[in-house]
Amino acid sequence: MKKSTSEVLLRPRVGALVAFARVGRAMLLAIYCWVPVGSATACDTTPHPPTYGYTIVAAWPHDNGAYTQGLVVDDGILYESTGRYGASSLRIVDLKSGGIIKRVDLPDAYFGEGIAILGNKIFQLTWRERKGFVYDRRTLKRLGEFHYTGEGWGLTSDGTSLIMSDGTDTLRYFDPLTFRISRRLRVHDCDGPIDDLNELEFVDGEILANVWRRDVIARIDPQSGRVRGWIDLHGLQHVDDKEAVLNGIAYDKERNRLLVTGKLWPKLFQIQLREPARVRR
Repeated sequence: MKKSTSEVLLRPRVGALVAFARVGRAMLLAIYCWVPVGSATACDTTPHPPTYGYTIVAAWPHDNGAYTQGLVVDDGILYESTGRYGASSLRIVDLKSGGIIKRVDLPDAYFGEGIAILGNKIFQLTWRERKGFVYDRRTLKRLGEFHYTGEGWGLTSDGTSLIMSDGTDTLRYFDPLTFRISRRLRVHDCDGPIDDLNELEFVDGEILANVWRRDVIARIDPQSGRVRGWIDLHGLQHVDDKEAVLNGIAYDKERNRLLVTGKLWPKLFQIQLREPARVRR
């Protein structure tokens, strides 16, 4: 069945980084949630991108009936898109309790997918229906719809364009007014194309992407499409359901928090990255 950032988060001053480096990398990584990976390098000098581990900072309840397809935090508010025919929805969720504050359901004929917020609007994809919906960010009132070719999987925004995944190795950039494709970005590492790109999040100049059925997140250079690094989330959550895969990335800019969850997961986690380990492929 279908699957149903570069310097980020605190920008330390150079002097501070040097000082921390003198007392050890471990202390530095314990303080900063995000680990900069720098610019992508050629395959002949860096055969594989670095892989980062994680530490759980906090965990909150998550609706284990939610087939999570999209996750966004905007102005401190958590939004979630869920999938499955007859059960798809767009929600505003209370982070601490996991309770639903506001919800709109999609017609039974639509399978909800990724969401993105741009301006005062929420954009939501559907899987095979080749149609997306536009909502008011505060009220969730539906404002309109848009169309695209192929499947819809993940969605995010760089502040100018909508960026969409469709389960392949290619991300499409859309104009949020005309919905015309302005650019295509092929994602790859030194081993070749990265297929099954799923839920997306744009974090300060870097695209994060879940890879369907793999417990990893790719850190993608939005200019070249090269994978700058991998985040290995194996062991974060286990649910005895083959559909309960990792799928949900949100960055809370105001509080400097990276949040992740999955389909049918009973928890939503805040994580911070640990220093690079081996590449898990």
